[in-house]
Amino acid sequence: MWVRVLGSAAGGGSPQWNCGCEVCAAVRSGAARPRTQSSIAVSVDRQKWFLFNASPDVHQQIESSGLQALTQRESPVQAVLLTDAELDHTLGLLLLREAPSLRLYATPAVHKTLRDGSGLLSLLERYCSVEWTPVLPGADFSLTEGLFCRAFDVKTTKKDRFGVGVDHGRVVGYRLTDESSGRTMIYLPGAQSLPSDLNADCLLIDGTCWQEDELIRLGLLAKTSREMGHLPVQESLGPLAQLHQRTIYLHLNNTNPILLEGTPERRAVERSGLEVAGDGLEVEV
Repeated sequence: MWVRVLGSAAGGGSPQWNCGCEVCAAVRSGAARPRTQSSIAVSVDRQKWFLFNASPDVHQQIESSGLQALTQRESPVQAVLLTDAELDHTLGLLLLREAPSLRLYATPAVHKTLRDGSGLLSLLERYCSVEWTPVLPGADFSLTEGLFCRAFDVKTTKKDRFGVGVDHGRVVGYRLTDESSGRTMIYLPGAQSLPSDLNADCLLIDGTCWQEDELIRLGLLAKTSREMGHLPVQESLGPLAQLHQRTIYLHLNNTNPILLEGTPERRAVERSGLEVAGDGLEVEV
């Protein structure tokens, strides 16, 4: 199984257009690498690829990652799977509207929000048909021959942007299994707390903020990391290091100091044996 990190940043990317924090300034000066918004692609044969979330940068990500169509209207992208209904994970669906039909995997809760809350699906369906496959947390399903998937609920007390509170299937992670090798990968870009079972051959996990009051301390937002639905790296680092498996942080906010090489925070991650994703990273699981 191969995993390509199409985008490693949280919403807004890095640099963020309206931010002049230390990280954004470093990216603009060329001292740090830019990052697009969070998404990955997964394949078991390097021919058929499945996108997990469709960010507003999806067009750029497809072109730069070798997933572009090689013949007229024949794309290696087979479907999109959503972890939630946040705009930074779903706006890219509108940029895929040229497809005659778009295969979409999402929980009923996410589908309802996209249809009745944001109206994004209703808009998309004016351009192309959408083949929705309901995803039920805890139930295995096959994406393609040899690749099995299971969604799992992520506990959260955060309300979404449409005022919807806790709901079964509103935020999920995905566990993928390569049938031929038996190897597994977990994709969890948003987690307010750590689920009980994160054992896998590779774990790609929420690294949005370094500390709980990061955005408050910088005067950028009056919310803590958890209030936005994200466990800070400072608190997840120790428990994740104890798993002794390949663990990669992604969905990194532009304010997070682990985006800068050589910072004490980045060194703490590396000393723990964990990694920080960058756009274009490919992992063979």
